Amino acid sequence: MTQPNTAPAQRATQEIGGQDVVLVYADVQAEYDALRHHAIVVDRSHRGRMTLFGPRSGEALTGLVTSDVLSLQPGHGQYAAALSAKGRVAADLRVFATPDGFLVDTPARAWSNWSGMVKKYVNPRLSGYRDDSHGLRDLGIFGADAVRVASAVGGVPQETLAALAPYAHVTVSIDDVPVTIARAPDIGLDGFDLFVPLAAFDAVWQRAVTAGATPAGLEAWEIARVEAGRPEWGIDMDDTTIPQEANFEELNAISFTKGCYIGQEVVARVHFRGHVNRHLRGIRAASTDAPPTGAQLIDEGGTHVGDVRSAVASPRLGGIALAMIRREVAPGASLTAKWESGERHVDVAALPFPA
Repeated sequence: MTQPNTAPAQRATQEIGGQDVVLVYADVQAEYDALRHHAIVVDRSHRGRMTLFGPRSGEALTGLVTSDVLSLQPGHGQYAAALSAKGRVAADLRVFATPDGFLVDTPARAWSNWSGMVKKYVNPRLSGYRDDSHGLRDLGIFGADAVRVASAVGGVPQETLAALAPYAHVTVSIDDVPVTIARAPDIGLDGFDLFVPLAAFDAVWQRAVTAGATPAGLEAWEIARVEAGRPEWGIDMDDTTIPQEANFEELNAISFTKGCYIGQEVVARVHFRGHVNRHLRGIRAASTDAPPTGAQLIDEGGTHVGDVRSAVASPRLGGIALAMIRREVAPGASLTAKWESGERHVDVAALPFPA
């Protein structure tokens, strides 16, 4: 992945979904502090983007996702899941309605599942679709000062951006290039994703830096994601996870009034007549480091009750993690996390963690 010229030269990277992603440019503490008190600009282009177009694109899309995309007017959006026939989460995604169709983006690790479903189930005569992952980049502006920075970058009044509902968006012209600015509630702080054509990415990044945003890697953003209790596909959930286990109802990602979609029967049965046996919860250690991903959670009676998923060292909260835990284990319970080289006592916490 080509990085903007204005970013600091020093950086640590990691491969995610087959792409080299910047984790830290210089100092994660400074980047996290900028996120909490000012604003960061972060390259989120490793996510996958697909455009569905044509007058019947909504009809094609609604049969694949849990949200009611047919209710969306252009300029609005939703969070949703795409499920397997057994009602498990094949991908989570954000849906943005445009005048000509829909822009859909997914986490990098879920992209192959999502694109495979579209190729399998969407008849090209019903809806056209196009992989825009390369030609359309994703530049995120997040933090306490995100509204001001995004306003300066896009030339949109701050009042207009501040009034956008989650996933709502506006399209503006920056140097004669169309850029979509979408409200992104992904980490519980003010945030916007700017969908920018490839050729204009560096110039828009420079505008964000000039407006006062600190270049940041994905690690600072990930800390905030865990603090906000937002699951990441491929880490906190996968194609063995029922949507309600990953709190998709609380995230307003499921409609129970729309028409049929793949996997609907399982989701409806859980909602109306049953429950899931486990939930994504928070855990908090009395130290700066969380138990590692994969650590097993044991209750006071020695029973295995869950496992650790995303784990981070939060500068504010210490060692915290998302974990999949049996439903009978309530927030406030004490557990022991065990892994090959150690163990640590942790407390179960409701999500999101304290702001």
